[in-house]
Amino acid sequence: MTLALTAQAFAPSGAVTYQPGDRDRRPWGTWEVLATGPGYTVKRITVTPGQRLSLQYHNHRAEHWTIVSGSADVEIDGQVLHLAQGEHVHIPLKATHRIRNAGQDDMVFIEVQYGALLDENDIVRVTDDYGRCVVA
Repeated sequence: MTLALTAQAFAPSGAVTYQPGDRDRRPWGTWEVLATGPGYTVKRITVTPGQRLSLQYHNHRAEHWTIVSGSADVEIDGQVLHLAQGEHVHIPLKATHRIRNAGQDDMVFIEVQYGALLDENDIVRVTDDYGRCVVA
């Protein structure tokens, strides 16, 4: 697999390209940026019932997820954990990971990203239920 590099791949250490209020709708739900600062971004992510994010990793950031509503199955480097409201997990730099809504209602989690480059382009999808993996 070959990855295309953008100018943002060479951004200075701690670069954050997100802005509070940024948001997007995805096939699995939504995300919204709540806060940013030097080397960190905080997002609220909502996953609809039965949906899951792509199996992915990041080259420039680690993440910390806290479930605030519902329950989730979290996969990190092949290990699956079941998390309920109030539970949290650390996603190390370059670890393959995904999250699935394990309940009947929307599942909401808070994602804290921290690292050298915080940008939506730092997602390397390994597998994806929605056909978004790009192999060059």
